[in-house]
Amino acid sequence: MEIKGKRLLLIGGAGLIGSHTVDELLKEDIGELIIYDNFCRGSEENLEIGLKDPRCKIFKAGGDILQTDILDAAMKDIDGVFHFAALWLLQCYEYPRSAFEVNVKGTFNVLEACVKNRVQRLVFSSSASVYGDAVEEPMTEEHPYNNTNFYGATKIADEHMCRAFYHRYKLPYVGLRYMNVYGPRQDYKGAYIAVIMKILDRLDQGLAPIVYGDGSQAYDFIYVGDCAQANVCAMKAETTDSFYNVGMGVRTTIKELAELLLELTGSNLEIQYEPAGMTFVKNRIGCPKKAKMEIGFEAHVTLREGLKSLIEWRKSHMEAVEKRRRKA
Repeated sequence: MEIKGKRLLLIGGAGLIGSHTVDELLKEDIGELIIYDNFCRGSEENLEIGLKDPRCKIFKAGGDILQTDILDAAMKDIDGVFHFAALWLLQCYEYPRSAFEVNVKGTFNVLEACVKNRVQRLVFSSSASVYGDAVEEPMTEEHPYNNTNFYGATKIADEHMCRAFYHRYKLPYVGLRYMNVYGPRQDYKGAYIAVIMKILDRLDQGLAPIVYGDGSQAYDFIYVGDCAQANVCAMKAETTDSFYNVGMGVRTTIKELAELLLELTGSNLEIQYEPAGMTFVKNRIGCPKKAKMEIGFEAHVTLREGLKSLIEWRKSHMEAVEKRRRKA
């Protein structure tokens, strides 16, 4: 879709990926960006850069996807919608009914409002959680649904609802399956990336980083700025009724991650290994080829570069980091 002059709605636009997508979209010749967020996890601090641009504003009447009349009002005369809003993995684990209400019913509300308001294109934030543990590596988009938790179950349901709405109502959409997203503005609530902030906290205190298990758990870490570019690419693309991995396609173990953080912070402490706790997935690396070929997205920020950016942001935003720590 051509986005020049378009009005775009970002549902959950004050969160980690949403706010970086705001920054990326404002580099384009768009008409207006509307942020629809209940600020349960996102924050106005995340939008500090974006809100300086007169094209960007928060929808003042509300930002909850369960409030269908307010959601419908926000979507009036909107050309394209990004849907980022969802309860996160551990919330879904602890509160499965709320997981259904927000992630499934809420997404149905978004899809219904898109159809009602004749939105031209939807970019839906799915997750690599739909894959569960890898049965083959790297995981292509044809990898079977191997998920075993409530969060992944909601995303699988959402994906199939997107497909059903496309075939029933011709709502153009694409879905993005993010790998392990990290970067500036991240909080402590990511089931796999929270380890980064927790290690940095311990290093600040002169304590050794803790790794649970033997550190062999391996993931595909993707910088949030690259995720933002993926969202813009997805909105601009012409493909529809398809899902794409958003990742580097690079395998990194938790042990390697901890060692890199020690190196970047100049610490000579040794990793402290503790008995493994609850882990939903131990091995997940995505294949990035389809996204590059069909929507023109390719990640460029290496883990070393991305972690440097996160460390620099953290040092200059310690008050915001403390707020995130207290909310965790």
